[in-house]
Amino acid sequence: MRFYSLLIIALFIGSQPAGAQQKDIVKSSGIHSMFHQDHVGQILFTTRDIPLKTLNQKNVVSNYRLTNKSNLFMNAFLVNSLTNELHRLAPRLTADSLVKVGNFQFTLYVDHHLIYQSNLHPGAPSAKTKDTATIFAEPLIDNDHENALWSQYFWGRFMYGGGDSVLTEGRHLLRLEIRPYIQSGGLKTGRVIAAGELHLLVYRKPKVDISRISLSPVRPYDGFAISSEKFNTGKLKELKGNIDAAVFKKITSIAVIKNGKLLVEEYFNGLTRDSLHDPRSVGKSFSSTLTGIAIADHYLKSEDEPIKDFYDLKSFDNYSPLKNEVTLKDLLTMSAVFDGNDEDGNSPGAEDNMYPTPNWVKFALDLPVNTTKPKEQWHYFTAGVILLGDVLNKTVPGGLEKYADQKLFQPLHITHYQWPYTPQHVPNTAGGILMKTLDFAKYGQLYQNNGEWNGRQLIPKTWVAKTLSRQKAIPGRLNEFYGYLFWNKTYTVAGKDYETYYCAGNGGNSIFIFKNQPWVIVITATAYGAPYAHLQVDRMMQNYLLPAILNIK
Repeated sequence: MRFYSLLIIALFIGSQPAGAQQKDIVKSSGIHSMFHQDHVGQILFTTRDIPLKTLNQKNVVSNYRLTNKSNLFMNAFLVNSLTNELHRLAPRLTADSLVKVGNFQFTLYVDHHLIYQSNLHPGAPSAKTKDTATIFAEPLIDNDHENALWSQYFWGRFMYGGGDSVLTEGRHLLRLEIRPYIQSGGLKTGRVIAAGELHLLVYRKPKVDISRISLSPVRPYDGFAISSEKFNTGKLKELKGNIDAAVFKKITSIAVIKNGKLLVEEYFNGLTRDSLHDPRSVGKSFSSTLTGIAIADHYLKSEDEPIKDFYDLKSFDNYSPLKNEVTLKDLLTMSAVFDGNDEDGNSPGAEDNMYPTPNWVKFALDLPVNTTKPKEQWHYFTAGVILLGDVLNKTVPGGLEKYADQKLFQPLHITHYQWPYTPQHVPNTAGGILMKTLDFAKYGQLYQNNGEWNGRQLIPKTWVAKTLSRQKAIPGRLNEFYGYLFWNKTYTVAGKDYETYYCAGNGGNSIFIFKNQPWVIVITATAYGAPYAHLQVDRMMQNYLLPAILNIK
């Protein structure tokens, strides 16, 4: 076996064009073992994370039953390091330059059809790893540590980019190829340096036997009586069965309020009624609420007040007169001129650039203005909501945390919650306020009540109306809009439209407040960073929750 492996390697190298036979530019770690030597140029698949030192043929799978709970790992065995492969594409560049402009390209085929291709960002892995590594093992699917690594995100993008639709029930052939690529004077890709195939038996749509599924009994909760209204229990059982089977992943709770009463309450994956959920950017909406209350209390003049009233803008970096025109409303509608866009990894004001800094307010105010995009165009700008929270904290008596508790949470009888904080120990209005599911539902119902709770007007009706209005169209999304830190979309069920304003957060967290319908729906989830997180919420709403509430047979 060893003789044939060496012969294959020699023939492979000898078959390369003369231009591809440059000397190595760095010293790789070479062939590690007989197993490595026997599988050079191959990608082997396993169902769990196995240390490469102990990996053997018994661990390798060539046929695999793929379900929603399956795990899948790839193990690649290379003849040379990535830096040396990049050197063959750009022989004039130094090793330091190569690792800054090149990396691996991953291509996935299903049944011989190209479905998804991705060029791994040059920032990872490290330069040392690119110089030396000739083997690597990474998870494609790891349900216990979901989206922890780039490889899992790559698989998620593959599923989002076509994999979900082509991996239908039944047999399929999956093929993964790895090439080097370099972005220098244009995109250049090299030869296949590792490839592997896996025969799949896909079983991702289990048959749900609703006769074996029971819905949780609904119990009273402070603020919510039990609803006696009818709904399609079969649809809810079908949804519950699909969550249990991980068709919908990482869902932790669902609550439905109809006409101010509790209709549905379900918990999943070990969570209970008393659990606190991290809804990420759902928390942004709370700063909108508190801005409206602070205006009503005359601590702020109006949402049209400019931020120059609160900060000496000339004392920060990248001053521009355009910053003088930025108002609280621009922060509420995510349309300020600051060059910050969380959906653009190259944006200087993206939130991932903010979090490592010692002062998030300074980070935001130091940003340059963006003069290339249309003025007042919507762009998702978390740092702007941090600014809004800081304005509130320095303006309301006792600071934002005390004010929110007195003016919002105490009247709603919300007593068990946790704020995260900025480095200056200001409540983090970027998101992440921990709360119980039914307390999130109270917050949604407060808006459904036009700001009133138990006969007390907590939020001015005029502010609720402004908040739940289409302030900005969202670029690239058909018929979707943004209010004052609330989103807007419309679902269509049985030929009828149902418009909703909603809070949304990473992982698939949502509080839906329906227009012209007496519904509030809360969904909490922990699919953080997963491309499918919000898509699966839409599927749950469209195919199960709304038909159930409408009692469609």
